[in-house]
Amino acid sequence: MTGAGGPDAALLADVASTGGRRRAVIRALLGGAALALVAPAAAAEAPLFVLVMTEYRFTPGRLRLPRDVPCRLRLENRGKELHEFTAPEFLASVALDAPEVLAPGGREVVVRPGERKELSFIARQPGRYPMACADHDWAGMVGDIIVA
Repeated sequence: MTGAGGPDAALLADVASTGGRRRAVIRALLGGAALALVAPAAAAEAPLFVLVMTEYRFTPGRLRLPRDVPCRLRLENRGKELHEFTAPEFLASVALDAPEVLAPGGREVVVRPGERKELSFIARQPGRYPMACADHDWAGMVGDIIVA
């Protein structure tokens, strides 16, 4: 036990308070890690939007996403060719949970045939953002994202 104002005193005070036993046990066993457990749970409850990629289209061609709400976007390549979700203005405007899903340069997500990738984010800026497959935009594989 440390001095009167040390961490053990705070722990004992928590235990003595009503409902403090649970907080004290969590604090003692997990420390700050308990807070880290909240973020994945919140992401799992975020609405899921699915964007399917095939030759040469996005389905749906227009995504409507809520502003300031945690969202998940699953990119599914059901085609036989590699496709990209290229939306640099949109990707620059969101608070992305795991930016490592982005290709180098942060402008797109590369999705191989049969592969799925998921982005978790909060769209902060309302607006209309173009999306395209950088390799197949010439064939009409374009769409838009509306954040409202």
